[in-house]
Amino acid sequence: MSKQFDIVVIGAGPGGYIAAIRASQLGMSVACVDAWSNDLGKAAPGGTCTNVGCIPSKALLQSSEHFEQAGNHFKDHGIDIENLSLNLKKLISRKETVVKQNNEGIIYLFKKNNISFFHGVGSFSAQIEGGWCIKVDGSTNTEIIAKHVIIATGSSAREFPGLPFDEKVILSNDGALRIDSVPKKLGVIGGGVIGLEMGSVWRRLGASVTVLEAMPDFLMSADSQIAKEALKIFTKQGLDIQVGVNIDRVKIINDSVSISYKDNKGTDKELLVDKLIVSIGRLPYTDKLNASLVGLKIDDKGFICVDADCRTNLPNVWAIGDVVRGPMLAHKAEEEGVAVSERIAGQHGHVNFDTIPSVIYTSPEIAWVGKK
Repeated sequence: MSKQFDIVVIGAGPGGYIAAIRASQLGMSVACVDAWSNDLGKAAPGGTCTNVGCIPSKALLQSSEHFEQAGNHFKDHGIDIENLSLNLKKLISRKETVVKQNNEGIIYLFKKNNISFFHGVGSFSAQIEGGWCIKVDGSTNTEIIAKHVIIATGSSAREFPGLPFDEKVILSNDGALRIDSVPKKLGVIGGGVIGLEMGSVWRRLGASVTVLEAMPDFLMSADSQIAKEALKIFTKQGLDIQVGVNIDRVKIINDSVSISYKDNKGTDKELLVDKLIVSIGRLPYTDKLNASLVGLKIDDKGFICVDADCRTNLPNVWAIGDVVRGPMLAHKAEEEGVAVSERIAGQHGHVNFDTIPSVIYTSPEIAWVGKK
């Protein structure tokens, strides 16, 4: 007989696991389904943020900043270091340890809050009287029933047209966190948060980094004065940031990548790099939900359609985080998760979309909040 719950959350990223915990705190029976696995095939809840996003990138940012400080700035403080060297394997291993600790922390929170966790792909299998049947495809296939479903399946990296990720030379955020040797030349398409953070990491560790940005100005989502000063600082640090770029062609040549583009003056340029990070945005991930079976409405950009309270077109089915409208930020997903659980419990959950902060963890860090 299928196990029954008040709420099933599909996805254990920041939005999903926070929604599950809040629902449990409010007295509801909760299950959370998540398919993410680590290199050993074990459950790795936490979504993109924990596994290949916020958490590991900050770990590398911290380590790389220590390395740069030791090499270039400690001597100003009377600290002399001879024969400084980089143990990249150890640096990456520390990052993976940090991720593992966060995975285990989420599993602990599930147990502490009496949340049933299912490791596998969650999808709709049927609508039944008073609820929904959710199929879990994992090491042991099962089916669970819920009165309410919260979809928190997140997003995936957007590929450059005609250039799929191989995570060896053409890298998403995932591959950018796993480079096994410092490239001499690194290209980055996209000068947003991911591009600047990952570009900073590998520049500090010794790579020559070129960032190609299509927008006519640098960091157009931020305050223009802040962006202008940041560009000066990043350039002084050694990042080659080019804006207003129009990329014509990207081609893999042997183990290198050739990028043909026009600069902001229309001049033809070519850049040859050892590896290329593509950070041109993310796409909502709904592929395995079986949405068409139950008639879940998805817009032409792939986002699940929701109202202001995160309700979908289906009764008692909600959606939060990267898979719906709004900024693709972990803390936005968390706020929506809390609000939806409170609404299900009959409370008045609220999210103010005008006060969601944005942060770039470069050096210096850049943050802004409110309307531009």
